[in-house]
Amino acid sequence: MKILELHSWDVTPKEAVDIQISLYAKICLNNKFQKIEKIAGADIAFDPLSQKGFAGVILYQFPELKVVERTQAILKLSFPYVPGLLAFREAPVLLEAFRLLRHEPDIIFFDGQGIAHPRGMGIASHLGLILDKPTIGCAKSVLVGKYREPSQEVGAYSSLIHKENKVGVALRTRKNVRPIFVSPGHKIDLEKSIELVLACCDGYRIPKPTREADHFVAQIKEAEIQRCKETKKKQY
Repeated sequence: MKILELHSWDVTPKEAVDIQISLYAKICLNNKFQKIEKIAGADIAFDPLSQKGFAGVILYQFPELKVVERTQAILKLSFPYVPGLLAFREAPVLLEAFRLLRHEPDIIFFDGQGIAHPRGMGIASHLGLILDKPTIGCAKSVLVGKYREPSQEVGAYSSLIHKENKVGVALRTRKNVRPIFVSPGHKIDLEKSIELVLACCDGYRIPKPTREADHFVAQIKEAEIQRCKETKKKQY
C-alpha cells in the first residue's frame, strides 16, 4: 500500500499535539470512493513486559465478508502512553502491517476514534490521511462528547456531541447490548460510516472487521510470547 510520509513519528508529546492540530485541516468528511469491494479491519495488542506492539490487518471481500488476506507486524513501541496521542504510539506498527498488504482496501475500519477526539484526530482520521484511504472509527467507549442512550432496536443511534459539534453517534448494533461509538475518520461521511458498520455487524456488537482483527492480534501476541519463552529455555 501507498503510505504517505506526512510527518516524523520521532516526536515529543508537545510536537505530536501540534502535528494533530495541523493535520486536522486536511481531513475530508465527504465520500471519496465509488464502489466498495474490499474492507479492512485493523487493531493492535500490546505486551507491557517487552514493550512490543502486535498489529494485524484483515482484508475482506465486501459484502460477503470473506477473508482475502491477513498481514501482521511486531514492533517495539517507543512513544509513551498519552491519552489523545495513541496514534503516535500505535501507528508505526500498524503501518508496517498495512505495508504488507497485496490488495488495496476501499474502506478501513479501526478499533478507535475518527473525529470524535479532542483535536478531531483519532487513529482512524490520522491513518486515513497517512494511507490516503476512507476510514471509520469504531470504538467500544467514548473519548469525547455526550450522547443520549439510543433505543434498543438494532440500527438505532443518537448523536455524539462535542463542543456543540456532531462528531459521531452512539450506535445500537445488537438489541439489549451497549452501543458502540462510530465516527468518520477521513474521506467518508457519518451517514455512510453508520451504514457500513451495520452492514458488517453479523449479529455481534462489534463489526466483523475490527472484532476479528482484535482476535487476530491476540493470537499474534500469544504466539510471540510463547516463541520468546521457548528461545530463553534453549539458552539455558
